[in-house]
Amino acid sequence: MTLAPRMDAAPEVRIVSAELSPGPRVAHALLLAAALSGTVVTLSLFITEPDLPLRTRAALAVLSLIGMGWTGYALWVLTRRRVLYARQQVVAGWMAVSFTSVFTLGALAIGIGSGMPVGFAAAAMGGAMVGAALLLLSRARRRLTALTAKRRALETQMAEGVR
Repeated sequence: MTLAPRMDAAPEVRIVSAELSPGPRVAHALLLAAALSGTVVTLSLFITEPDLPLRTRAALAVLSLIGMGWTGYALWVLTRRRVLYARQQVVAGWMAVSFTSVFTLGALAIGIGSGMPVGFAAAAMGGAMVGAALLLLSRARRRLTALTAKRRALETQMAEGVR
């Protein structure tokens, strides 16, 4: 049995059916499980291994914070009564830009501070990830802007129809 809306159904039925779609819910539940698992592992290492070098402990702390961020995002999405995919994509886009930027700056600092070429290689890969995150954020913002404009137009039409 499929939960996909029938194409001959009324627009309201198609919208509600799309909102209740289990696919995005399952994807966000998987994100929650992965983020929570990663956070537990990195936080456990941070807490139980006090003799690790300072830069390793700093990396574990940053990874734990990033994991907590994605965990919070997934919980936010899953606890919403209504689905706001466009807004959620913008929030996720900003998080991705922020987190990949932190990674890139950290890798660059390791490259400069230690003179290790692998730090510069990681920073270059991080730069590519920042670029990809910026593209996704830009696309999400354009979609949200278009949907907001469409909503305003429909509200205006409804207000004029009521008069």
